[in-house]
Amino acid sequence: MTFAIAGSLIACSTNKTTGDANYQVIPLPFEIITSEGQPFILSSDTKVVYPEGNDLMARNAEFLGDYLNLPVITSTPSDDKNIELALGLESENKEAYRLEVNENKITITGATEAGVFYGIQTLRKSTALKNSITTFAPVTINDAPRFGYRGVMLDVARHYEPVAFVKKFIDLLALHNMNRFHWHLTEDQGWRVEIKQYPKLTELGSIRNETVIGKNTGEYDGKPHGGFYTQEEIKEIVAYAQERYITTIPEIDLPGHMLAALKGYPEYGCTGGPYEVATTWGVFDDVLCAGNEETYTFLENILTEVMEMFPSEYIHIGGDEVPKVRWEECPKCQARIKELGIKGDAKHNKEHYLQSYLTARIEKFLNEHGRRIIGWDEILEGELAPNATVMSWRGMGGGIEAAQLGHDVIMTPTTNAYFDYYQTANTEHEPFAIGGYLPIEKVYSFEPAPDLLTPEQKSHILGAQANLWTEYIPTGEHAEYMLLPRMAAMSEVQWTAAEKKNYDNFLQRLPQLTNLYEKLGYNFATHVYDVQANLQPNFQTNALDVEFSTLSNSDIYYTLDGSEPTTSSIKYDGKFNVKEDGEIKAAAFSAGKINSKVFSEKLLTSKSSYKPITLLTEPAKDYGYNGAALLVDGLYGGSNYKTGRWIGFQGSDLVVVIDLLQPTEISKVDFNTNVVTGDWIFDAEEVIIESSNDNERFETVTSETGINVKDEQWQDVVSHNFTFDAVTARYFKITIKTLDKMPEWHSGSGRKAFLFVDEIALN
Repeated sequence: MTFAIAGSLIACSTNKTTGDANYQVIPLPFEIITSEGQPFILSSDTKVVYPEGNDLMARNAEFLGDYLNLPVITSTPSDDKNIELALGLESENKEAYRLEVNENKITITGATEAGVFYGIQTLRKSTALKNSITTFAPVTINDAPRFGYRGVMLDVARHYEPVAFVKKFIDLLALHNMNRFHWHLTEDQGWRVEIKQYPKLTELGSIRNETVIGKNTGEYDGKPHGGFYTQEEIKEIVAYAQERYITTIPEIDLPGHMLAALKGYPEYGCTGGPYEVATTWGVFDDVLCAGNEETYTFLENILTEVMEMFPSEYIHIGGDEVPKVRWEECPKCQARIKELGIKGDAKHNKEHYLQSYLTARIEKFLNEHGRRIIGWDEILEGELAPNATVMSWRGMGGGIEAAQLGHDVIMTPTTNAYFDYYQTANTEHEPFAIGGYLPIEKVYSFEPAPDLLTPEQKSHILGAQANLWTEYIPTGEHAEYMLLPRMAAMSEVQWTAAEKKNYDNFLQRLPQLTNLYEKLGYNFATHVYDVQANLQPNFQTNALDVEFSTLSNSDIYYTLDGSEPTTSSIKYDGKFNVKEDGEIKAAAFSAGKINSKVFSEKLLTSKSSYKPITLLTEPAKDYGYNGAALLVDGLYGGSNYKTGRWIGFQGSDLVVVIDLLQPTEISKVDFNTNVVTGDWIFDAEEVIIESSNDNERFETVTSETGINVKDEQWQDVVSHNFTFDAVTARYFKITIKTLDKMPEWHSGSGRKAFLFVDEIALN
């Protein structure tokens, strides 16, 4: 067995350097005990030794031998200084290992072969020098993962990726000690898995005629996009993952996200079609007909072939984003509802319970074949199938509810685990992404088992997963950029004991891993190495406090007038404050040369900047960020509403009182709203501006209603400007009302809209 590795760290060379191994790897092991003594010297004479007759250990040995360019032998008496792989570690955790180094030998002992494999990962990551003779200081490393489920989801349905990239992705999982590959194979935009009983799934469903440009702009690229995996290719990929102790979990999304399937088999839809493979992104009304008995035969036949390709205990059946409008009008669905005696209630309508019936039937079928289902947290809407595992993506709430009900849970909330989100607030020079904002620090802060759960409930949290949806990620190189190095942060969330996690320490260990990314040829983002800025309004000094830092501890030079920083600019030597308008720019320098991207932030102050502000209403959950302070910090949010520079409301209006500290003449109020109707974010519905001198009796200065008038999806940053006859007052109350019910043309019709505002400027 030969393992394809994108680089070898120890190569035959007559000009070898000497380097010391560094055990401070990612994910951080549970216990690293160093000791005195002579080091073990790894050289081209070193051999990898494994127990004879164990095929799994032979693969482990070949993996390490290929990586380090060392010969592999079975265990025989020898006085040579070798790396020995062994079993026999006593541990309840089957993925545990012990790595021991002394002058004469390196030994990796596992509770199972998988444990040995993770010890190998620690060893390879500690030897990050190429063409070198590495010395290993004496050490004992005792390690085991915190969670048994450690995964990443790769969506190949929106954009197909060839087999070679899927294998490269699996290598990334192995490098980060991950053991679950969630493979999203079917969607409205493409069906990627061969099903021999239904050949039109791939003949027709794997190709879309063209792809929308941008975010449903109405413009298209005019290029067909397609591709699928044969059953032989899938078995090859599954085996490739198994050799790295990774379980591949397929996702066949049902009963929604099925347009590609309905293209070939329209008889399983409520209307009979015709249907087309989607060329835009989003959620579509056409889903499988839950009232048609033949639909269940169709699904069972598909899943039978899926089970033959994937030995995984789990089959993911999706269950998310299933509009009920077709079912509400479909005679067969309504007849099935009547036949089953399904009733709606205060929480859910009868069509939600029809989906619960469908899910339960599919679960029963899979259970009868020794399999279990995973579904997205929408499967909680109605009656949760008896043995279902819930994948919580719409925040943590669904996972918490499921764990409290005694169901197993995998936590993968958008707030911490969606790697299709931007990883920097400055998106101008970033590859196009779906939106959002998820920096590496936010990933690292993720806690999958919150303390509000009891110990028994926490035991149902199987682990955590990151997701890479690919609507806007058309290439493997782009995918790598979105995954790395955030995957490193997720690996510590999944593997490292909670009490051992420390973000600052993680940052100190990260360069060793990113150096390895570079040697292995991965495309990774470097934002974490750029100048980091902490900008905070100071209400005592009425100014903006500015602090800079870099992971490399390089010298930082900055300007305040928008000019490019050089070594002749102001050298940063600690926190400073800014009161005037301008553009802050900063960069890190080493040996007189710039070694980072240029940080840039515009500051636009007003009479309300850095003045005391009181928020009288509650922001929406997860969108409060820095609270009312961000409305008067002189900083604007840009186009991305998830950067933390916008404050969001839903179900309550934005109402603030700004204290100008003394009577001040005001004749203008400006603010921006960030509108993304596809994400349920609308413009202000009504604006009321009031003034007061005692903060008790307010008089209306001006107001406006009827702002939300468009009857189509749209997005933009909207500038609202109110001018009026000058008013002199100390206090100004600003009320910006949310849209209570989204209009009929919107998919969220009747529900409460979000409102996002970034800065309120009084002048």
